[in-house]
Amino acid sequence: MPGLSHEEIEKALTDLPGWRYERGEIFKQFKFATFMDAIAFIYRIAERADELDHHPDLENHYNRVRVALHTWAEDAVTDKDVALAHQIETVVDSGF
Repeated sequence: MPGLSHEEIEKALTDLPGWRYERGEIFKQFKFATFMDAIAFIYRIAERADELDHHPDLENHYNRVRVALHTWAEDAVTDKDVALAHQIETVVDSGF
């Protein structure tokens, strides 16, 4: 799966509010009411990522979760990353 151009990434991010592209990855930080809400969100992301066989970098700091996506095999952002970002947004929208 080929990497996306900078222009393709920026276009894809127009449908992903709050997501940014920097240093070869797309990422977003999510904030929750509690630590347990953040952990529940991480668990739901893990389920979706495993289904897609594509795994994000996750950082948890109390009630904040930073999600970063990058396809290591291509050393680039690919359609797979954009698809997982959309799946992550459905987790947020569903109230996880």
